[in-house]
Amino acid sequence: MAPQHPEGAAPAPRSPGAGGPAAPKGDRPVDGDVLAAYLRERATEFLRALRAHRESGGGAPEESAEAVRALRRSARRISGTLHTFRPLLDTEWAEGLRPELAWLSGTLAHEHAHASRLERLLLALHRLSGAVPVPAAAGVGAREEGARGNGARGNGADAPAGPDRTNLTVGAAKAGALLDRRLTLARTRAHSTALEALGSGRFHAVADRIALLAGEVPLSPAAAGADLRLPAAAAEERLTDAVAALPLLTAGHPYNAAALVHGLAPDTSPQPQDAPWHQVRLLLRLHRYAREVLTAPAETRLEAADQALTRHRDAAEAAAAAAEAARTPRIAPATAYALGVLHADQRHEVEAARFAFHHLWHRLPR
Repeated sequence: MAPQHPEGAAPAPRSPGAGGPAAPKGDRPVDGDVLAAYLRERATEFLRALRAHRESGGGAPEESAEAVRALRRSARRISGTLHTFRPLLDTEWAEGLRPELAWLSGTLAHEHAHASRLERLLLALHRLSGAVPVPAAAGVGAREEGARGNGARGNGADAPAGPDRTNLTVGAAKAGALLDRRLTLARTRAHSTALEALGSGRFHAVADRIALLAGEVPLSPAAAGADLRLPAAAAEERLTDAVAALPLLTAGHPYNAAALVHGLAPDTSPQPQDAPWHQVRLLLRLHRYAREVLTAPAETRLEAADQALTRHRDAAEAAAAAAEAARTPRIAPATAYALGVLHADQRHEVEAARFAFHHLWHRLPR
């Protein structure tokens, strides 16, 4: 697979002053020195996280996991900044580093994604059937999320009727065991792949380039008189255009039955409705990172919208995992039934996240 941005593909940024948006209103322009300072700070965070990971030595799983999260966080922000402000940076250098950061961030993300997906699905099975024990790894936040999910369904007048718990309980335990086997195996493989990546020459080359970035940022000649607000405004415009193309009117209703049709079909291709929402999540991240570069104050509702889109992605991927498990050959009908109910439940969570984003977006200041 060709390297790509860690969060997916994004439109190429426009050059400042070349058909882009007008400069935002403000007291004064923001010059390239601010961009260089931001990238140096993110590079320093990356090196600090790398040192913490090496010092943990794999002996403390919590410390190692936190260091990996910090590596991913820094890599995402550096990559996103290189994308948004590419016209102000050395083109060859930026285009060479971005795919490597995408590879690193994506490789390190898989283990956590499989673990979170398993926890999410088992919690959902427990909520739906009341018979599957919640995994020991489930944290307080996850348990509270499951409780909120129960409350939301209990208070929702438009929520669909719940499944037959008698039939569901019969297959829920086996469905949970099947998901546990599949996702634990995937997580183990992802862990091995991540360890191999962190010990590879490719990673050490990336780390060396980040170490150089911590000392000097290769800006282009255009950065000398550029205003960083122009590419940041272009990133916001791309986000606004992508949101305008979403079916927000449909998302404004609490239940979208049409979204379940694809999942009930034998077709194993990704849910076609999800891709535009995933793209908006990417563009929202790029917009947030651009605001960080400009040291703009944090916007709580913007962060809440990002969290809603993250829940959308997690629920969509969990639904796909349940559907894939249901296609396992020779499983019992009760197990397949439980997995089908679980798939539908996660697709309802997808719709709930879209509903939440619909309301949050219209409350954001324009």
